[in-house]
Amino acid sequence: MALNIETWLAYDYTEPTDLLLQIEAALTPDQRVIEHGIGISPVEHFARMPGHDEIGERIWLRVGTGELRIDYHAVVEIDRPVTDIASLPPTEPHRLPGEVIDYLMPSRFCPSDLFGTFVQTEFGSLRGGACIAAMRDWIAENFTYTPGASNASTSAADSFLIRQGVCRDYAHVLVSMARAAAVPARYASVYAPDVQPPDFHAVAEVYLAGAWHLVDATGMARPDEIACIGVGRDAADSSFLSSFGIAQMVNQQVRVTRA
Repeated sequence: MALNIETWLAYDYTEPTDLLLQIEAALTPDQRVIEHGIGISPVEHFARMPGHDEIGERIWLRVGTGELRIDYHAVVEIDRPVTDIASLPPTEPHRLPGEVIDYLMPSRFCPSDLFGTFVQTEFGSLRGGACIAAMRDWIAENFTYTPGASNASTSAADSFLIRQGVCRDYAHVLVSMARAAAVPARYASVYAPDVQPPDFHAVAEVYLAGAWHLVDATGMARPDEIACIGVGRDAADSSFLSSFGIAQMVNQQVRVTRA
């Protein structure tokens, strides 16, 4: 499966500002970037660096005053099998590799320590992939996808209370529940077709049977049709744009289609 990706961003700055950009599809064993290009209006500084967990790249930009325009396009071939998540066995925490242990811990937007009682009550009889599948289905059934119901400071605990949100919130809740069940889980920023409204997308990624597996609680994206941009403990680690100053959005468009 190949995806055509087109992204257009424009922001206005009233003073010189530093910002961290991560919008390019990552080079990983299960996805190949066939062609790509990024255009950025003149800036004072441009530097690339690895993304979180060495997945994808971030770009440091120093912009002056005025409008910053960013255009990105890519063709990405996805070679990721669709796995029956429910069939994957659990891994006892003491057998987990060191590099995934951080993803058992609470983080800013994923306070998994607050979900322990609920997870034990609702899913305590399940383990491994069967538990994750049940969590995914519970969120899909009990949450309403509602643009505007959350903001940049909304945590998984907030979303759980109101049972509303967007993909970011669905991913945060699933990550929190998985960690509360002793399954390492991280947040993944991605591109995917069929996302409504069209935009950057977010899913959870869980560590089972010795590998990471993408899980979308919104039901909008299949793992074999997802192009990963970056990962992290939660949205704070893999935001497509982190501005260290005031930015006014002028335009933001994302178009993802099957090639």
